[in-house]
Amino acid sequence: MNPRRKKRLTLAVALIVGVAGAASLLLYALNSNLNLFYTPNEIIHGKNDTGIKPEIGQRIRVGGMVTLGSMVRDPDSLHVEFAVHDSTGTEVIVTYDDLLPDLFREGQGIVAQGVLVDSGKLEATEVLAKHDENYMPPEVAEAMGKQHKKLEYKEGDVKPAQY
Repeated sequence: MNPRRKKRLTLAVALIVGVAGAASLLLYALNSNLNLFYTPNEIIHGKNDTGIKPEIGQRIRVGGMVTLGSMVRDPDSLHVEFAVHDSTGTEVIVTYDDLLPDLFREGQGIVAQGVLVDSGKLEATEVLAKHDENYMPPEVAEAMGKQHKKLEYKEGDVKPAQY
């Protein structure tokens, strides 16, 4: 092999190795910042198609309905804890240390983004409430299924305050 071809081959191999290294670093960075959507049932039992459960410490989004009577507020701080359920009735506890959206209330669809700190507990960094009674985020609506009906209160249930 003459020196000119050897130099071209070395340059081509170096270029391929450099592009592969840059691509692998990019994929690693994107993978660590990925926020996957889960329902409470998928957090506890795994995804329906793959059976994969989120790992403790993983950053995820959970969507569902806030369970009636599950909200507990700390009177001395902004800390709030509530349960989110889906159509299967599986619940996940969400803790949040900031102001909740104005439209947030029990019995309403929400999406919470945060870190999974236990198999059934999410420490949220952001909580999003649905816009009005007709809108539900597409991921939440699909996860809740077509069986989801508007919440009906029975006699003796405490209704959330209307603002």
